[in-house]
Amino acid sequence: LITGGAGFIGSALAWELNRRGCERLILADRLGTSDKWRNLAALRFEDYLEAEDLLPRLAAGQLGEFDLVLHMGACSATTERDATYLLRNNYEFTRRLGEWALGADTRFVYASSAATYGAGENGMNDEVSSLDDLYRLRPLNAYGYSKHLYDLHAAREGLLDRMVGLKFFNVFGPNEDHKGDMRSVVRKAYEQIQERGTVELFRSHRPDYADGMQERDFLYVKDAVQMVMHLALNSDAAGLFNLGSGRTHTWLDLTNAVFDAMDIPTDIQFIDMPEPLRARYQYYTCADLSRLRASGYKEEPWPLAEAIDDYDKVYLRVDK
Repeated sequence: LITGGAGFIGSALAWELNRRGCERLILADRLGTSDKWRNLAALRFEDYLEAEDLLPRLAAGQLGEFDLVLHMGACSATTERDATYLLRNNYEFTRRLGEWALGADTRFVYASSAATYGAGENGMNDEVSSLDDLYRLRPLNAYGYSKHLYDLHAAREGLLDRMVGLKFFNVFGPNEDHKGDMRSVVRKAYEQIQERGTVELFRSHRPDYADGMQERDFLYVKDAVQMVMHLALNSDAAGLFNLGSGRTHTWLDLTNAVFDAMDIPTDIQFIDMPEPLRARYQYYTCADLSRLRASGYKEEPWPLAEAIDDYDKVYLRVDK
């Protein structure tokens, strides 16, 4: 079972399972009026369900037995202000699905987020030796809090030793077009360059960061998928795991790489960050991958420039 199965990471996981010979998949999502359905076209699966139908049908035993649940479905908009919606969709749904999976002796792997770390003032280490390690985190937005709340619930109830939570950092790659404003800056930069030959980046509103020098941990979705599958299929893996490259790059690094991939001279313009975002903006993220490495994951992530070049030439140009 893959929730968010038509979404960015969910559809990539379905593609990887297909590539490995697995087609006995149930995909659940909310398609609505978006073009997200296009992400399903190349996939092989047994059934599709709208998210609202999933839990009732699982509870009624109408979908059979599952070996694995990959719960990627969520509202991932960091600008979403409806906290009630976020808690129902991201926290309550995850709690109910997790309870069902553990009750059915089904492996449960769910998407958390690096947004749970907030500004990073308390570090970005995924080791949870006590509840205090989680309680000290301060997410900067309601989305991050909705993810953090389930991490806390799973830890408090002693569930983390029976499941895997994935703290995704800044993931980019194919199948993200439907995300609108939540698309990666790689995707947005590509469109801006095509339309007007320049890219707009937010100015820094902190004196310790120059414009464009804000740092993030960027992860190609192809790496994210391999990391998820490693943890999902490793029965000894349990708890929270950071999923990132373990490296930092600035927005200038990323944008310059997009211009290079497109063979166009760099032209960057800085604009003011909207006032409501300034207090909720992460200036630095970097995944500590110690636990992922200790679980046996040995692959090295794509270098940023090579990943952007692959995304551009293999997917974005083909889409046009």
